[in-house]
Amino acid sequence: MKDIQLPVVEVLGTHMAYRSAGLAGAPTVLFLHGNPTSSYIWRDILPGVAHVAHGVAPDLVGFGQSGKPPIEYRFADHARCLDAFLDALGITRAYVVAQDWGTALAFDLAARRPDLVTGMAFMEFIRPMARWADFHQSDAARETFRRFRTPGVGEDMILQGNAFVERILPAAVVRPLSQDEMDVYRAPFPTPESRLPTWRFPNELPIEGAPRDVWERLTAAHAALRASTYPKVLFAGDPGALVSPEFARTFAAGLRDCRVVMLGEGRHYLQEDHPETIGREVAHEIERMSLAVG
Repeated sequence: MKDIQLPVVEVLGTHMAYRSAGLAGAPTVLFLHGNPTSSYIWRDILPGVAHVAHGVAPDLVGFGQSGKPPIEYRFADHARCLDAFLDALGITRAYVVAQDWGTALAFDLAARRPDLVTGMAFMEFIRPMARWADFHQSDAARETFRRFRTPGVGEDMILQGNAFVERILPAAVVRPLSQDEMDVYRAPFPTPESRLPTWRFPNELPIEGAPRDVWERLTAAHAALRASTYPKVLFAGDPGALVSPEFARTFAAGLRDCRVVMLGEGRHYLQEDHPETIGREVAHEIERMSLAVG
C-alpha cells in the first residue's frame, strides 16, 4: 500500500512534504517524528486534534516523502531545514508534539526561538546521556546501538540490512504492524544510499560527551527546557524504551508545569499503540490553553 501523496514546500534547495488537518485560523500544532518514521506515524493522531487546532506534521528531510539532498543529515542539518520549513509555511507560534529525534529538534527549537513554542507534549525523548547505561532499558538494545556506532559494522547493519526499518521499528511497537503499514515505512529507503539518514541519527546520539557538537547543543536545549514556563505533557509507556514510567515521573518533577500521562503498555513508537489517547490529551491541552488565554 502507498501512502497518500503529500503537499511539499521548497526548503534550502530541496523539498519537505507534510500532512495537515484541522481548522484554518486555529492554533497550530506541530508534530515532529523521529527515526526511521515520518509524518505517517501521526496519521491517527492528527484527526484527534483537528476539531480544536490546525495540525501540521512534516517529513524530516531524508524521510517520508521529503527530498534526499546530498547532505550529511546531521542534527544541525535537520534543525536548519525545520527552521526553513516553518518560515515557508509562515508558522510563528505552535504547540509542539514530538517523539524520539523529534523531541531533540523540539527542545532545540524552543531554546533558540522561545517566542515560537507555546507548549509541548513529548515522549520517548532524546537527552544527553553521561553513560551508555543511561541510554536504554534493554542491555540487548544498548549493544545493538553500540554496533550501529561502530565504523563498518553500523553501515552494514543499517545501510545494507535496513535494520532500523526491518528490526528496530517493528520490535518497538506492541501491536503487530500490518504489511501495508510496513510498506509505507519501507518506501523511502529502497537502497543503501537512501538509508543514510537512518544511519546518521544513532551516530548523533549524545552519549558520553560525543558527538561533542550535538552533546553541547542538546545540553543547552535541556537547560532551556528546565527553565521554561510553557505547559508540558510527558507521555510514557510501560515499560517504555528510552523512558520508563519511573524515569518519566522523576524527569517531569524537575520541570515547570509538566503533567505526566501514562499510556499503558508501550515501548518506543507510542504513536502506533496509543494514537487515540495521545490525540485526545493534546486536544485537551489546546482547549485548556485557549480557555486560559480567553
